[in-house]
Amino acid sequence: MAWSRQKVEEQRKDLIQAYLKDNESMEEICRRFGISRKTGYKWCNRYKELGEKGLVDLSNKPKDPYRVYPKEIIDIAIDLKLKKRKWGPRKILVILKRTYPRIDWPCPTRLYEIFKANSLIFPRRLRGRVPATHPLRECNGANETWMADFKGWFLTGDNRKCEPLTITDGHTRYLIKCVHAEYKSCEHIWPIFKDAFLEYGIPNRLRTDNGSPFGTIGAGRLSHLSINLIKAGVTPEWINPGHPEENGRHERFHGTLKEAVAAPPAATLEEQIRRMAIFQEEYNFERPHEALNMDSPAQHYSKSSRTWDGILRAPEYDSREMLVRKVCQSGCIWIKQTEHYISQTLSGEYVGIKEDEEGHKVQYGPVHLGRLCEGRKRIEKPKLINKPITRR
Repeated sequence: MAWSRQKVEEQRKDLIQAYLKDNESMEEICRRFGISRKTGYKWCNRYKELGEKGLVDLSNKPKDPYRVYPKEIIDIAIDLKLKKRKWGPRKILVILKRTYPRIDWPCPTRLYEIFKANSLIFPRRLRGRVPATHPLRECNGANETWMADFKGWFLTGDNRKCEPLTITDGHTRYLIKCVHAEYKSCEHIWPIFKDAFLEYGIPNRLRTDNGSPFGTIGAGRLSHLSINLIKAGVTPEWINPGHPEENGRHERFHGTLKEAVAAPPAATLEEQIRRMAIFQEEYNFERPHEALNMDSPAQHYSKSSRTWDGILRAPEYDSREMLVRKVCQSGCIWIKQTEHYISQTLSGEYVGIKEDEEGHKVQYGPVHLGRLCEGRKRIEKPKLINKPITRR
C-alpha cells in the first residue's frame, strides 16, 4: 500500500506530527499511513537533521559519478569480501565504515561493481520466498516471542545426518540457539530449551510450527514439549497448519543459515557443528541486519527479566471460577459420573473447566483445549486456535 492521494510532503508532515505526539508506536503509525517502518524512520530521522526541508525528495544523481578510488581502499574492501563471501555490498560497507571511520568509502552500488569486476559476485537463482507477514502476536520487545524450528536435515561430507535446531528472538533477531539435534523427541529437545531458559531467561511466548515435537493433532495441539514449556512459564504459540509465512522471519533466517554453513556442507559432522557455533557468534555480534538499521542483533537484545529456576510447575487454576480435574492414564476426566476423553498426552495433568455462555470450556494453563458436549464422551476441539493472518 502506497501513500494515499494527497501531497506527499503534507503526508510526511502528518507522519512527523503523529510521531512527535508519542501516543502511538512507530509500527502503529506506519500501519495507519500504509508504509513500512523503515520508511517511517527514514523521514523522522531526515526531519531531525534538516527540519521541514528534509521532507522533500532529494536528487538521486550521484555526487561524484566519475570518482576514482585509490587502489589501497579497493584492496581493503576486496579483502573483507573474500573473508565474508556470503555478505552483500551493504553489509560489507557497514563493517568498513565501522573499522575505518575516517575513510570515504564507495557507495554500495559502486562496491557491487568493484566486486563484480573481481569475480566476487555471482548471480543467484531466484526462487519463491516465504513472505514475512503480520505475526500472530506483536513482537514489540526482546523476549516477547521466541521462534523455533528445525532447519531441515542434510548430509555432511562423511555421509552423516545433520539437523540444526534454531531458536531466535522475534523482535531483535538474536540467535539464541543453533545446535545439531540428534533426535526430535521431547527427551532430547527439551534439554536444549532448558539450557536456553537458564542462560537467557524465559520469553512470554514460543512460536513454532505443528510438527513433532512442538505440536500434535490432539487437544490444544499440546505435545510433551509444549506441556513442559507451559510448566516453565512460557505460552506455546503455533502457526496455522500449512502457513509457514506466519513464521516468516524464522524461515528467512534459515535461508541465511544455509548459505553460511551448509552451501556446501562441511566434510565432517564435527566440523559442521563448529561452523554453526562460529556462525552464531558472527550473526549475533558482527553481521549487520537490515531489519535493525544495519545494527547487529546483540546491539538490541538483552536477557529476559523473567528468570527461571529450572523447576517445572503445573499451571494453577482459580477453584472459585473453575472446576479442576485430573486427567487419568487413559486420557479421560470424570464429571458427574460421566467420562470425557481429553488427551492421553495430558495423563497425570490437571485441567480447568469453566462454564460460559456457550457451555463448558476446557483448558490446560493458557491453552484452550475444547468444549464438553452433552451426549458425547469426547471434547469438541476448536476449529481454529489461531486467528487467520490478514495480509497487508
